[in-house]
This record gives sequence, C-alpha cells and structure tokens, in this order.
Amino acid sequence: MKKAKAKKIAVKKRVAARTSSKAAGKVETNVATPAGTVAAGSDNGAKLSFNHAMIYSTDVERGIRFYRDMMDFKLIEDFRHEGKPVYARMRAPGGDGTIALHLAAPGASVASDGVRLYFEVRELDAFCSSLQRKNFYITQMPRMMPWGWRHAYLNDPDGHEISLYWAGENRMKKTVMKAAAKAARA
Repeated sequence: MKKAKAKKIAVKKRVAARTSSKAAGKVETNVATPAGTVAAGSDNGAKLSFNHAMIYSTDVERGIRFYRDMMDFKLIEDFRHEGKPVYARMRAPGGDGTIALHLAAPGASVASDGVRLYFEVRELDAFCSSLQRKNFYITQMPRMMPWGWRHAYLNDPDGHEISLYWAGENRMKKTVMKAAAKAARA
C-alpha cells in the first residue's frame, strides 16, 4: 500500500513539473532511447563522445596491411564474408583512437574530398623514415607549417588523405603563427 501511495505522489510531481515547464515555455521531449543512452533534453551531464572514423575501402585486406603493417595499428576485430575481409576495426598504437575499414559497395566511390585523417606522433621524422624504409611514398615529408606544427602528408591505399603531425609545445598558442611565419621567412 505504501508503494502505491508513493507511486501516486511521484506521478503527481511529474505532472506538476510538466505543467510548470509548459507554462514557462519549455518543451519536454519524451524519446524512447536504447539502454544506456540519454533522452534529448535530459540534464544528467552526459556528453557526446567520438567513437571511431569509418573509412570505406575497395580492398579491406589491403587497408589492414597498410594501417597494421605500415602505421602500427592493432587489429581489434574483423568480419569476413566468404573468407574475404569486409570490415575491420583497428586501434591506433598510442591512445584509444580507432578507425574502421568497411568494404565499399561494388563500383562505389571511396573518394573523401574535404576529409583528412590526423595522427599525431612525437617522433615524426623517425616515423616517416620508417615508412620510407617500408617503401611507402610520402607526399610531403615533415616540415614546419605556418601554424607552428610539423606536418607530413600521405595517402592510404584508397587515396584517403592522412596528416602525420607533431604539435608539441605549440599546440594551443595563438602567437605561434607569428613565430612560424617569421621562421618561414628566415
């Protein structure tokens, strides 16, 4: 009996809260959500987090070889259809960042104009040299950019642009652009 009374009180409080919210011009959203997610408009401090980047590939096996063997990613999982990889999830060698390779539909374009993958590595020059020793072509060897970070550029086997960089102490400094421009003129 106590439970029933407590439930009625709780219902009355929710109705009162809705009524006062509507009177104040607030809109309440009732959204069915999967377990472990938060309904829109809730105020429990939940924040959106980035999970992974999906990269479409014409040859997932070739992509695995590149990211695993050249870039040192760890293969977390892969799915195969008729013995051929159609999906692979990989973790960057430093940190928790992941990418997923997904087989593109036959004849589908995998072009990704306007998207570039960024991977940071402290020993940028040594890393690029190791790629070259593995006979991988780097479109731009490491150099200081106007914003104060050292960058190298390359493309994965499907042509997706990749920037390897090291920001170092210049990561968040606004004045670094002036210093980099001065260094470039020298």
